[in-house]
Amino acid sequence: MTDQVLIQDAELLDGTGSPPRRADVLVSGGRIAAVEEPGRLSESGRTVLSARGQTLAPGFIDVHSHADNAPFLAEDDTSKILQGVTTEVVGNCGFSLAPRLEETAPALEALAARIFPTLPWSWSSFSELLAATDARGYVTNYAPLVGHHALRVAVMGMSDAAPDSAQQARMGDLLDEAMEAGAFGLSSGLIYPPGLFAMTQELTELAKRLPESRPYVTHMRGEGSQLLTSINEALAIGEGSGRRVHVSHLKTAGQPNWGRMQAALDQLDQARARGLDVRHDVYPYTAGSTMLTASLPPWFQEGGGPKVLSRLADPAAIDRLRDELGRDDGTWENHIHGAGWDGIVIASSDSHEFDGRSLAQIGADRGTEPFDALVHVLVNEQLKVSMIVHSMQEDDLALAMSHEKTMIGSDGLPPGVGGKPHPRMYGTFPRVLARYCRELGTLGLPDAVRRMTSLPADSFGLHDRGVIAPDAAADLVAFDPATIRDLADYAQPTREPEGIAWVMVNGQVVVRDGRYLGRRTGRRLVPAA
Repeated sequence: MTDQVLIQDAELLDGTGSPPRRADVLVSGGRIAAVEEPGRLSESGRTVLSARGQTLAPGFIDVHSHADNAPFLAEDDTSKILQGVTTEVVGNCGFSLAPRLEETAPALEALAARIFPTLPWSWSSFSELLAATDARGYVTNYAPLVGHHALRVAVMGMSDAAPDSAQQARMGDLLDEAMEAGAFGLSSGLIYPPGLFAMTQELTELAKRLPESRPYVTHMRGEGSQLLTSINEALAIGEGSGRRVHVSHLKTAGQPNWGRMQAALDQLDQARARGLDVRHDVYPYTAGSTMLTASLPPWFQEGGGPKVLSRLADPAAIDRLRDELGRDDGTWENHIHGAGWDGIVIASSDSHEFDGRSLAQIGADRGTEPFDALVHVLVNEQLKVSMIVHSMQEDDLALAMSHEKTMIGSDGLPPGVGGKPHPRMYGTFPRVLARYCRELGTLGLPDAVRRMTSLPADSFGLHDRGVIAPDAAADLVAFDPATIRDLADYAQPTREPEGIAWVMVNGQVVVRDGRYLGRRTGRRLVPAA
């Protein structure tokens, strides 16, 4: 290709939610140079790329990715780029790979090992991590958050204690360093250790140190029986710190909580009405996915992996655990109670022995109760196991999807662990366009594209992404709205979508006719302020 590419005959959706229009688009030097009516731009000296019969949109932005490790993989991670995703916000749910201080590095590495594949740990500071990922290159653009887990582990290990003033200040200093290095915001994951040990004030004090333009992004303390109180906590952190709040993967989990989505959305809208800047995202599935250890109560997780494994061998601790998993007293996010033993399916285990089977199935195969299967899997896999959690209903999902402020995130777990991952990792964005636009009519096509492009770009400060307009970065996707669809499902979760003609990242075509062309043309993005 020449440096200039002329895209002709597109049905243009510019990302703003405006109706489609016919247009030609000129790309030069990795940016959009012009958007004009068809035929007004000369072909001379330019590579011509046809978009006839295709809808042209800005590259999709995945606001909730866990592909922090993707640059380190030997094989390029194509799970997102083949969906038309050109930018991923990583470091979500409190999980970032830095800071990593020498004295507590084993604790961070052990926590990461529960969901990430083997990593080439060679960095300490956030800036050193970014230098390492820069050296490897990016398939998609990379917008990193710094995780509260990493900050807390660096200073306090896996302790469940509240930080003293010196520890709070040290976490703040590490947060400042990450912001200076290029983090786009602070994330928390309040169902996971050590974040679940943090009180509201600890998080508020950290959020106060964020630059005004950078958000506090949270996997809240509860999404089932604790949903509304957890939203209140997230809003209190935003109001106490004066920073934007972003609620990750909004959902109502567990059958007793079905039907509460409207109340959750009302809470968020009421906060907006009183002046708080609060955003949220969803994924288009009724099952979630996370590490299997998230099914354990807080007291069981104090101290990190070695203590968890010790408790799994302690009859008294096991008896207490059995009792607590059988009920939901509203004090913690009880996935087992919310999904049932049939609804907890192993996605990936270290040995891959259990992948694709529910805890109920594993128990039946072993001739034991599902609870005993849970203990066996955790011990056998040394906690390195993830699960799919079937705990939501379609009506709540559709209601959240239709809210005007909703944006889209995949919440796909880190690539490279194998097994049977949640199909959202390979299908999220085409699924929205196929199921919720074309089939159900929940969203109009221009509005769906807006939720995947300009809305997330505005929310995360990606100021030159998310629209098709002069001077914007040339991240583009051409797709057929009549045929685009996700093929990944729970049985075959890594099937690639259909209906995407080509994808361009920073002015370079990297996908054509569903085939990845093997170019790492993504960049690490830098916050505007």
